Order: sequence, then structure tokens, then C-alpha cells
Amino acid sequence: MQGRSLRPLRMAETGQPAPFRLGAPAYLIAFAGWVAASVLLLESAPELVGLAVSGTGPVAAAHAIGVVFFPFAVAAAAWQLLPVMLRNDPPRPWSRWVVLALLLAGIPLAIGVATGRPGLAAASAVVLAGGLVLFLVELGLLVRGAPSGRTLVVSRPAVGLAGLHAAASFALGAIVLSDEGPEPLGIPYERALLAHLTLAAVGWLTVLIAAVGRTLVPMLGLAAAAPRRRAPVAELVLVSGLWLFVGGVVGEVDALVAIGVLVMLAGLAAPVRLFGSVARSGKIGVREGPVAHVAVGLVFLLQAALLALAAVTGLVDGRRVAVAAVLFLGVGWALGVIVGHAGKLVSLSGWGSWPPGPRPKQADLYPRPGWQVEAVVFASGVELLAAGVLLESEGMARAGAALLVVSSLVALASAAETVRRVLVLRAATPARPAQTGP
Repeated sequence: MQGRSLRPLRMAETGQPAPFRLGAPAYLIAFAGWVAASVLLLESAPELVGLAVSGTGPVAAAHAIGVVFFPFAVAAAAWQLLPVMLRNDPPRPWSRWVVLALLLAGIPLAIGVATGRPGLAAASAVVLAGGLVLFLVELGLLVRGAPSGRTLVVSRPAVGLAGLHAAASFALGAIVLSDEGPEPLGIPYERALLAHLTLAAVGWLTVLIAAVGRTLVPMLGLAAAAPRRRAPVAELVLVSGLWLFVGGVVGEVDALVAIGVLVMLAGLAAPVRLFGSVARSGKIGVREGPVAHVAVGLVFLLQAALLALAAVTGLVDGRRVAVAAVLFLGVGWALGVIVGHAGKLVSLSGWGSWPPGPRPKQADLYPRPGWQVEAVVFASGVELLAAGVLLESEGMARAGAALLVVSSLVALASAAETVRRVLVLRAATPARPAQTGP
């Protein structure tokens, strides 16, 4: 061994997170997409209050979130977390750069929708679909390659369910977007749109949050880990309620909608107890973005469920409630939780990818004050925007949307500050010379 340099040994049967040079650009693009979406929400606040959900503004804002923010943020987080959680690496990690390039098609897709250029939107959707397919294939390979008989910190069936619902949501969204008639697939347009959004927010994102969050939320909140389980019961119950809800929406059966909401709440009971415990007793808890967003997100989730139940009982206007509930569910819960975690994950990515030699504390890479401000402003913005829709107050809706613009800019600036700190500190850290000896 004399004279040969040593190399670090990989832990047995443990995958490697994606490098910082891949994750950082993906996270920054995601945050830039959220900035664009928040600006579009501000411009379309009058349309939301007027329930013109098929107008150019609301549709463009939804696509900036759905085809720019979510794909990049979820892909970056999955590349960083799932190889470790599922204890294996994909066979072709270089293909992630291809996925990243194809996901960029979400930007012209959102622009094509916003500017009324169906040709650009259609061509971009095809390219984006290719990226999503490659991403889902990698997800499937990671699930299949997870070693049997070893403890995994994320459920393989739950991750698979999330991937299937992501594909179903994208397919339904493409049909709704391409069909210019009032009833795509024989379903009234607004009901088809609600089914599409619910499949994405619940079937894809909430299932993923529940599955990965069992490990990630306690870890980032410095709280006790979740107990081991044999099967993803919570996620299975949640998905059962989702499909009852979707069936009720599509079939215009209010009783089925109500049952679906109640079953989904039952499926969320265990994750809510866990996340609430982390917020109360974690050593970090709500003092940082991840758990802070989970805490306020749970309130938004409950508000969305209560509004849905009030709508099916005829106590309130169903169309108005649906718009507010989608804001609570899609923006307040799903987007908010992912924004809060992405800010922390980009710093963890930089810290975990540090070259051999002295490394800073992870906390030195995470601008906590910025993310604290972002969480407070974000929560206030969602509440005001949804309240403006419910109360038919354009001024209140505009104020809420303006706060969301501020929070998105703070999020982008905070993530960019993390990247800056990583690059500056890396450049200032002397490289450790190669070790030699026996």
C-alpha cells in the first residue's frame, strides 16, 4: 500500500446523494419559478375573486407552479434523499443531467400558456413529458433496487404511489389543456381541472410528503424519529380517500366528495400527529423553515378540508369555496412545505458534497433569519389571498398575493445566499493533500 493514495470507502448498501453542482441549479430554478408564479397570482387576483379560473392569469400561475416549481424542486429533493433512503444508486446517474435539461421545457410551456400560444405549449409539453418519464423511470429503478431484508427509512410502495399519481396528474392536465371543448373526457371543464389539481396536490405531493416526511421532518426538526411500520397504511388510506373524492367530483356526487374528504383526513391523522409532535417538541422545531412550513401547512390543510365539507353540505357557494380550497391545498400546503424543505436541503446538499478537508457547520450555510421571515410572510399571504376570494374582496386578495411575491423573493434570495456561502467557503478552504502510507 506504500505510496498509494487512500480513497474513502462507501457505506455498504447505501446510495449517494446527487452532487451539489446538480442540486443547486435545480433548486434555484424551482425558486425562480415560484417567483414568476407569485407575480402571476398578483396579476390574476381579480380573476380569482371573480372565479374566472380558466382565465389566462390563473392558468398561467398554476402552470408556473405545476410545471416549473414542482418538477425541479421535487426532482432535486428526490435525487438528494431517495438514494440514501432506499439504499441504492440509479444505474445511470448521468441521465439526471438529461432530465434536468428536459425539465427546462416547463418554462416555455408556462410562457406558451400565459401568452396564448398553443403551439409552443404543446411542443414544450412533449419535451417536459420526456423528462418526467425519465425521472419516473429512475424512481422506479431506485424502488426496485432497494435491498430486501434491510431497514429502509421510506416506504417503497408509497414512493411508487406518488410516482403513479404524478404521471396520472400530468396526463389528465395535458388532456384538459389540449381539449378546447367545455367537457374534456365528457367531464365539465372546471370539475376536470379540480380533479387534475387534486391528483397532483394530494396523490403526488402529499403522499410524497407523508412518506419522506416521516424521516425528514423529525430529522430537520431535531425530534425523535417516527416508529417503524410494516406498511404505508396512512398513504394507502389517503389515496383511497383521494379516489373517492375524485369520483365524487367527476360524477357530481356530493356524498362521495364528503366521504372522500373524511377518508383523506383519516389517512393524514398519523402524519399530522407526527408533524405536530415535531413542531411542539423538536429542538429546532418551528424556528426553521421546514417545520415552520409544515406547521402552518397543516392549518391550511384543515381549512381546505373544512371548506370542502361546507361546500358539499350547501352552506357556501361551491365554486368560490373550490378556488379558496385549492389555494389552501396547492399553495399553502403542498408548495409551502416543499419551499420550506428545499431551502434547508440546498444547504445540506452543499455541506454533504464538501470536498475532503475541514468543513463548516451546516448551520453556517443556512440563512435562518431569511427563512423565518419568508415563512411568516408566506403564511400571511396565503390567508389573505384565500380570504379575499371567499369574501369577494379584490383588495384583500391583491394584498395577499403581494405578500406571496415578497415571500418568494425572500426564498430565492435566501437559497442564492446559501449557494454563495458554499462557493465562497469552498474557495477559502485549503484542499487536504492526498494521504499516503500503509
